Amino acid sequence: MRSFLLFLLLSVLCLCSAAGGNDAITADQAKNYIGETKTVIGQVVSAKYAAGSRGKPTFLNLDKPYPNQIFTVVIWGSNRSKFDEPPEKHFLKKKVRVTGKISEYRGKPQIVVTDPKQINIKEKEGVEK
Repeated sequence: MRSFLLFLLLSVLCLCSAAGGNDAITADQAKNYIGETKTVIGQVVSAKYAAGSRGKPTFLNLDKPYPNQIFTVVIWGSNRSKFDEPPEKHFLKKKVRVTGKISEYRGKPQIVVTDPKQINIKEKEGVEK
């Protein structure tokens, strides 16, 4: 009986730990999770396709516009063709959920998106597009 209870307790702890690892975080919280794979939620308040820059990146800045952005979604030019619409237009002024490994560039957290499935528009609580 004691072994069964111990097993049950450990199972519950493992399940709680695993479930907690996938919880979405805010753009502001992302700085605390550098190196981890997380889902970040925020409002795209400024966006730019830097076609003249090396790698032709698209930048989607969450919650505060560049140069005071809190968090940036980066889509390299080589991945733009995977999107149905230009990301800088499609996601602008939308609340999004972006999933990926959080890295840091010049002191700011970011996720590099390589697949459109990593980023979704969050329409209403519990509804994604």
